[in-house]
Amino acid sequence: MILGFPCNQFGGQEPGAAEEIATFCKKNYGVTFPMFAKIEVNGDGAAPLYKLLTGQDTDPAHAGPVKWNFEKFLISRDGKIVNRFRSAVTPDGKELVGAVEAELAK
Repeated sequence: MILGFPCNQFGGQEPGAAEEIATFCKKNYGVTFPMFAKIEVNGDGAAPLYKLLTGQDTDPAHAGPVKWNFEKFLISRDGKIVNRFRSAVTPDGKELVGAVEAELAK
């Protein structure tokens, strides 16, 4: 399952309301996965999910703040962080697709 969490902490790229963002993503990127309400991913106001995803205690290998929009986290069926892909990794890139396929094969 792919889930989208808009955030306006990176150059003000997501200024609209949740419905506007979802419409924009569907129209411009063909997004069909669930889009959630806009959240913060860094700092004191970070959503609990992102505190978990980026926390040193959760996963030292992938810890640290989100650097830019479109970072991707791959979570296993048992809820463990498998990998983290920075913005430069495209959704259809070999590295990401291979990692997803490997998890699905388990």
